[in-house]
Amino acid sequence: MSNPAKIVFLGATSMSFGLNMLRDVFSADELRGCTLTLVGRHLDTLSKVATLAKLLNTKSRAGLIIEQTTDRRAALNGASFVVNATAIDRTRLWKLDFEIPRKYGIRHTLGENGGPGGLFFTLRTLPLVFDIVRDMEQLCPKALFINFSNPESRIVLALGKYSRIRALGLCHGIFMGQGAVADIMGLPYEQVEVAGSGINHFQCLLTIRDRDTGEDLYPRLRAREKNLNPAYLPLTRRLFRSFGYWFTCSDDHLGEYLAYGWEAGEQGYDFAADERGRAHFARTLEGVLAGAPLPPDWLTPSGERGAAVIGGIIHDKKRAVESGIVPNRGTIPNLPHDAAVEVPIMVDAGGVHPVSLGPLPDPVAKLLMMPVNVQDLAVEAAVRASKEIALQALLIDPVVNSAVAAEKLLDELWEINRPYIRSCI
Repeated sequence: MSNPAKIVFLGATSMSFGLNMLRDVFSADELRGCTLTLVGRHLDTLSKVATLAKLLNTKSRAGLIIEQTTDRRAALNGASFVVNATAIDRTRLWKLDFEIPRKYGIRHTLGENGGPGGLFFTLRTLPLVFDIVRDMEQLCPKALFINFSNPESRIVLALGKYSRIRALGLCHGIFMGQGAVADIMGLPYEQVEVAGSGINHFQCLLTIRDRDTGEDLYPRLRAREKNLNPAYLPLTRRLFRSFGYWFTCSDDHLGEYLAYGWEAGEQGYDFAADERGRAHFARTLEGVLAGAPLPPDWLTPSGERGAAVIGGIIHDKKRAVESGIVPNRGTIPNLPHDAAVEVPIMVDAGGVHPVSLGPLPDPVAKLLMMPVNVQDLAVEAAVRASKEIALQALLIDPVVNSAVAAEKLLDELWEINRPYIRSCI
C-alpha cells in the first residue's frame, strides 16, 4: 500500500476495545504516517478519547495523524481499514437477553453468542453492521472491515453471504486457551505454542507444542489435568476427557453453545464488575487529561491483533496471526462452506489468507455443527427481520429446552428489540 493508510475506528469510546486498540496502534512503529479517525456518537466522550489518543501519539512518538468525528460517512470516505467496536445499548439489553429467558426456565451461561441471548444480539446488531458496510460499499469498497464486536461469528457469517466488503473478526480466545493449558502444565505462557481451528469461542486446539523443541505437550496436559481441582473449568475439562482435545476459551463461552453448558455455572456476565471497570477507566482518564501520569500499561501493546493485521497488510509482511474469524470456504473441509470459522491466518498486501489445518476430528466437527446451524438460521432471521425464522433458530438451539418457553421469550424480547430489528437485504 504505497500511500499512508486511513484507519477508521468505529466505537472508539468502547471500554472493551477502545483503549486496547489505541495502545496497539501507538505501540506499532509501522503505522507511522497513517491517519487514525476516531468515530463516536457522543461528542464529549469522543473528544476525551481523541485527546488521549493525541497524548499517546506524542508520548510514544508513533507519528500518526489523529482525527475525530461523529459523522460516520465522512469518516469512511477513502478509508483503508474500518475497525468496528460498536454495540447498541450494550449493558441494558444484554441484561434482558439473560434475565428474560431465565424467567421462562431457560438455563444458560452468558446470553451473548449462543442461546436466546445470542439470537437477539444478532437481530439488533446486524442492521447496524449492514448500515456501516453499505456505506463502505459506496465510500471505501476496498477497505477491510475488522470486527471486535459480538456476536463475532454471526457478523462475519452475514457479511460473507450478503456483502462485497472483506471482513475479518478478531478475538483473544486463542490466547485464553493457550494461557489455560500453560498454567495447567506449569509452563511459561511463551513456551507453549498452540494451533486451533473451529468457531469463535469454540476452537479445538489441534496441536499443543513446546515452542523451542516442537515436543507434543498433549501427553503432559492429560497427565496434569487429572489432578486439578474439580471446580477449575469443569465443562472444558469434561469435553477434553470426552473428545480428547482442549477447547477455547472458557466455560461460560463454551456453555453458550451446549445444552448442558449451564452445569458449569449460570451466573451470567458480571455486570457489576463491568460497571466498576468503566467507572475506574473514566476516573483514570479524567486524571490523565488533567495532568496525572499515564498508567504504564497504556503505552504498551494490549495483546489484541488489530494493529498487527493492519501493519502486516500495509507493509506486505506475510505475517502469521494466531487466529481470525473468516468465511470458511473450505478452510475447515468438514464444516459448511458458508460458516464463519476461527482459524490461523496470514496477512499481506493481498489481504487476509486463512490457513487450513485440515478437517477437524469427526466427533469435534459434529459437535460444532450444532452451533453452526443455529448461527446460520439466526443470521437469516436478522437479515430478513423474520420472527418466523427467529423461532426456528430458537427451536434448533440446544440451549432451548421448551418450545413454549421459546415462543414466550421470543414475543417478549422481540417487542423490546423491535426498534432495532429491520431487514438488511
